[in-house]
Amino acid sequence: MTAIAESGTAPRLATRPPSDNRRRVRKYTADQVPIGSVLLRMFTGLVVVVVFLLPYLIMFFGSVKTKAEIRSVDPTYFPTEWHWENYVTMWSTPETPLAQNVISTLVISLCATLLVLAVALPAAYYTARFRFRGRLVFLFLVIVTQMIQPAVLTSGLFREFIAIGIIDTWAAMILVNAAFNLSFAVWIMHSFFAAIPKEVDEAAQIDGAGTFAVLTKINLPLVWPGIVTAVIFTFVASWNEFAASLVLLSTPGNQPLSVALTKFVGQYETSWHYVFGVSIVAIVPVIILFMAIEKRLVGGLMAGSVK
Repeated sequence: MTAIAESGTAPRLATRPPSDNRRRVRKYTADQVPIGSVLLRMFTGLVVVVVFLLPYLIMFFGSVKTKAEIRSVDPTYFPTEWHWENYVTMWSTPETPLAQNVISTLVISLCATLLVLAVALPAAYYTARFRFRGRLVFLFLVIVTQMIQPAVLTSGLFREFIAIGIIDTWAAMILVNAAFNLSFAVWIMHSFFAAIPKEVDEAAQIDGAGTFAVLTKINLPLVWPGIVTAVIFTFVASWNEFAASLVLLSTPGNQPLSVALTKFVGQYETSWHYVFGVSIVAIVPVIILFMAIEKRLVGGLMAGSVK
């Protein structure tokens, strides 16, 4: 206070510079994407979308045409009249019980997928976490089975299922689809389990978790992308399987959609509007599966943490 009185001057207070109310203009740097490059990428993406969607659009337009219009000498892409009743009448055609074929396909595909997961999960976890004699030989034999197609073994499977007593049943096709998709599921999930550090399991075991708890509560959230990949591959492969179903299933109601679709193709005449309609119906469950499982796939990439 004395120093201030002697100097006769008051201390200067810090003042803020006058605020600039003008909106700041963002300055774009030299790495800004040129408009020509953006348009080129958009055009390329549009071409790719059209190329992939065009076959499905042609099937859809064909499914709402009449048989005569499809077989006309001067065909058109778009129908002159939209016959939506084709999607109703195809369920009551004499060629095949289409509703039973859909149920058969769903049961076989879902049960085969669940069976593959029940066997592949512990097998992939054990081969990735433990070292045992013959481990590499076992993994080699697993991948070798992926090279064998069901069509090659249909005659042997036919005789085997007759001896067992499950020929012409859903159980036969569930076992076939599960067996031929098991090797891929084991290999894909084995790679995901092997990528998890062993310290994660050791930390959980120190906290008192058993082997089953380590697998279900610690490892499974970390390998969701691998599980989703195995589920999609197994379900789609089982849904589209044709050769073994054609040989092993003789009852029309037990046959899947892939075999039922051929019933509309005759020796002298083909009901193409029903072929296209059934094909569209067969695509819908696969699209629903992808939509339902997409969140799990993205969430699995971010799931889990190390304590």
